[in-house]
Amino acid sequence: MRYTGPVCRQCRREGTKLFLKGTKCFTEKCPVERRPYAPGQHGQNAGRRRKVSEYAKQLREKQKIKRIYGLTERQFRNTFEKVSTLPGITGHNLLAALESRLDNMVYRMGFAATRRAARQLIRHRHIEVNGKTVDVPSFAVEPGQPVRMRQGSRELTTVLAALEHATRGQSPSWLAVDKDTFTGRMLERPTRQAIPIAAQEQLVVELYSK
Repeated sequence: MRYTGPVCRQCRREGTKLFLKGTKCFTEKCPVERRPYAPGQHGQNAGRRRKVSEYAKQLREKQKIKRIYGLTERQFRNTFEKVSTLPGITGHNLLAALESRLDNMVYRMGFAATRRAARQLIRHRHIEVNGKTVDVPSFAVEPGQPVRMRQGSRELTTVLAALEHATRGQSPSWLAVDKDTFTGRMLERPTRQAIPIAAQEQLVVELYSK
């Protein structure tokens, strides 16, 4: 089941900003800074534990990556199983597959402030891939495929607000975005160095390899 509660609780549980609230993460005082401990009645005592097991470290890293991309446990596990048979470094392949999801692409292109908002745009059929409407957030985008907002959806307030904020930053090097035509495309599959998230994906590989 997908988590639908307060996203700041997830950030506090992982002890770091996961940027799940879009621009609000930059404009508001973050609860992670105000209360730097896990949520719940025992949260303040969690840091007093003497030793954290290797399994706990692996589990926390898996949970962190899963929450960043907004996946359910089944979706995350299925993605891992698909990439585990591919050549190359499994951890890098996992992150590349997550970055290639349509909902993440819409977010990275600046059409949505968060991945959750990107999923909503896709579910409501506002996004086209190769000129055809796609309403599946997990759709795997291939290099060269154009992703664009539908003509009738380009004046949505949420989209314009997201684009306005996105113009202040830079898109990843593996993406080309034309904000005038509301179009973007993947130039190449993202390498680990080009994926801007702080994660130890090898711990996830070790967790699922047991």
